[in-house]
Formats: sequence, C-alpha cells, structure tokens
Amino acid sequence: MEEDKLKTLVTESRNPRSAALDTESTMGMLRIMNKEDRMVAEAVEKVLPQVAETVDEIVKRMKKGGRLFYIGAGTSGRIGYVDASECPPTFMTSPSQVQAIMAGGEEAFHQAKENAEDSEEEGMRDIEEATPDEKDVVIGITASGRTPYPIGALKKASEKGAYTVALACNPDSEISTYADCSIEVVVGPEVLTGSTRLKAATSHKMILNMISTSVMVQLGKVYENLMVDVHASNYKLRRRAESILKAITDISEEEAASLMANANYEVKTAIMMKKADLSYKEAKEVLKTYEGDLRKAEDSMLH
Repeated sequence: MEEDKLKTLVTESRNPRSAALDTESTMGMLRIMNKEDRMVAEAVEKVLPQVAETVDEIVKRMKKGGRLFYIGAGTSGRIGYVDASECPPTFMTSPSQVQAIMAGGEEAFHQAKENAEDSEEEGMRDIEEATPDEKDVVIGITASGRTPYPIGALKKASEKGAYTVALACNPDSEISTYADCSIEVVVGPEVLTGSTRLKAATSHKMILNMISTSVMVQLGKVYENLMVDVHASNYKLRRRAESILKAITDISEEEAASLMANANYEVKTAIMMKKADLSYKEAKEVLKTYEGDLRKAEDSMLH
C-alpha cells in the first residue's frame, strides 16, 4: 500500500522532458537541467503567501525569545543544517536561535543513512530533546511529504505547543495534516526520476533562504540591504564590516578601520558612535534600549 502511494507522488513520477537523458550530449543534458531549474522560482512564487505567514510567526515568537528548528532527513536535513549554520556568522545570532536537526544525527550530514528517515519515533525523540514550547517554530522538511521522521517531529512539537510548518514538494502531502502552516512547493518531476536533491532541494533551499533572511531583517539585523550584525571573525569579514561602515557613514577607509577597531568590530555600534558622536559604551546602551534595532536607535538620537 505504501509503495502504491509512492508511485502516485509527483516527486516520484517520470519527467517526459528528460526521458532520453542518457542519449544527450553534455550540453544537451545541461540545457535540460537548466530549463527545468527555471521552473523552480515560479513554483516558489506560488507559495509566497505561506512563506510570509511562516516568517511572521517566527518573528513574533523570536521577539519573545523563541527559536526556529529545521528538521528533516537526507538532503532535506542537510539543507536545514546549511541555513542554520549560516545564521551566526551572517546575523550574529546565538547558535541556539536557529537550529537544525537531522535523522541519524550530524554523522548523517557527511554520510547518508537512508533508513534513518523511516522512524516517526526517532523524529519525536529528537525534537523532544530540544524541548520546544509555544515560543518556538518547528519546520519539517520533506520533498515527498510522507517521510516518517519529520512527521513524527511535527506531531511531538505540536503536543508541546510549538508552531509547526510543513515544507514539501507534493500537493496534499501527509505531513501537511500535522502542521499549522503548509508550504507545498510543487516543482514537478525531477530530471533524474525520484532524485529530489535536484529541483525539490533547490526549492527548499530558496525558501529557507527567504525565511531566515526575512526574519533577521525584521529583527533589526539588517540596515538598508547591509549585514550590520555580521560576525567579523576573519580578515574577509572584518574588511566587509569596514566596507559596510563606510557605505553608511561616508567616511574614509582609514577612519572606518580605526572606528571598527574601537567598536570591537561591531558594525552597529560603530555606526552609532559615528552618527551620534557617542562613546562605545554609550552606543551599546542606546542599541540595547532599542533591542539592537539600528534604525530605531538612530531615529531616537538624530530626529
């Protein structure tokens, strides 16, 4: 019965546009894949209202100290890990604020554990260990929409009061029945039949990019389109921090380098020090008053 259900899934069906893939030239294969990939952005556009709903719920909860969890198996789990791991260096978030949980644990990130996805109980156990509550959001990621591991996780997360989101690539997916919000981005059959690491995974990566970026913008971690909360932990990022400061305050490279050093390479602090003529400590206090929102802090001092 389960096998029959799998056969009816869009993600498992054959793509007539790539039926002769093995006879194509290199350029022919690439053109087919490129053409199929163009459909992904169009499919994502259709689910933007559900993505927006998810973003708003995350922002509301994070403002109360909540967290975001991505949970999935295989490629779906890896995509969650990639997005979560980029949040601390990009937005100076705590590693606990955006977390990824994967079937089979971190070891499965490097080496596939295909059977790890088949247990709802494992998904329940893994999310329960993270102690989710009503302030948190849990996003279950599964291309097929019927993977037991994230389904179990969403069931348990709902029991604990968390807001739950299903991210799948099939319509009327099973996981959606256990979610407060359902994002079903239907990208069609894969070029390589059933290989959801292709279009399905690309669509999920695009959506997670949108979610994490939009959330962090609304939490005041972006000014204009600049990463003012970037964690300047290496040479490249320190230069980027100086470049951001220069762009916002219109100062020389030399002054930017000096000011950034005096601000402990905290871009928002350096901006407030320059624009409002504050000491490091004073700038930190003003930003703290406005919960790190640079635009609000700036408006309070300059208008």
